[in-house]
Amino acid sequence: MTEPLRDNAIRPAAVAGLFYPADPNELRYVVEDLLAKSKVRHKSESIRALIAPHAGYIYSGPVAAEAFASLPTGNHHVGRVVIIGPAHRMWVQGIAAPSVRAFATPLGKISVDADGIQEIATLPFVAVDDAPHANEHALEVELPFLQTVLGSVRIVPLLVGSVTPREVAEVLSCLWDDNTLVVVSSDLSHYLRYEDAQRHDSATADAIERLDETAIDFEDACGAIPVRALLIEAKHRGLSIERLDLRNSGDIAGDRDRDRVVGYGAWAIRAE
Repeated sequence: MTEPLRDNAIRPAAVAGLFYPADPNELRYVVEDLLAKSKVRHKSESIRALIAPHAGYIYSGPVAAEAFASLPTGNHHVGRVVIIGPAHRMWVQGIAAPSVRAFATPLGKISVDADGIQEIATLPFVAVDDAPHANEHALEVELPFLQTVLGSVRIVPLLVGSVTPREVAEVLSCLWDDNTLVVVSSDLSHYLRYEDAQRHDSATADAIERLDETAIDFEDACGAIPVRALLIEAKHRGLSIERLDLRNSGDIAGDRDRDRVVGYGAWAIRAE
């Protein structure tokens, strides 16, 4: 069952002050500092998609910054961003798209592309449903990076639940065009010992870089389904993938002695 799109509704920030700073000036400084410290300097016009992590900025912020720093500043050919990730807060049948007209962060509002949502809402596994989005962090934490790097863009925010990778790939294919960037939001392994996480995430990274979607499951990435969907679409379109970063919370937050580190990776998918 779908909800009708509402004209003036705004999805407010749900995790500001938790996953990233709630004060606009502090948030702007943190994001700009993370981007400035990134090692990626080969900004390319050919980037069609990114994979970026979605934990709190003190954990995954440096890795996420490597993904977004790869985009050309003021990248005018990107008018729309399809941002897709796993639903953590509630069970979702299929893919949940919002009815709201904008998402808000402390940096301001970012418009939702209602036309894009209406286009994919005709698919049987896509529902317009705001409830899964209300308290979800997976998409929200990427928005301040998008606002800082790309400025004024429209977004198609999608949360993935019980759906196949090929169905998600069908959605990406429907929305894929020369003015659209795809951002897949996913962390990697969860709550392993530091050395085990390194080995596990290295194997996952190798599978991603082989575009081998069959080798990735939920213990490898919480966003396994959208990651697999992106790899399907990248392989279909003859695109290449580049690793930008691979670390875990032990590397970033200094908790290597703990048995509960989380893996993070960043990749850029480019046109040949």
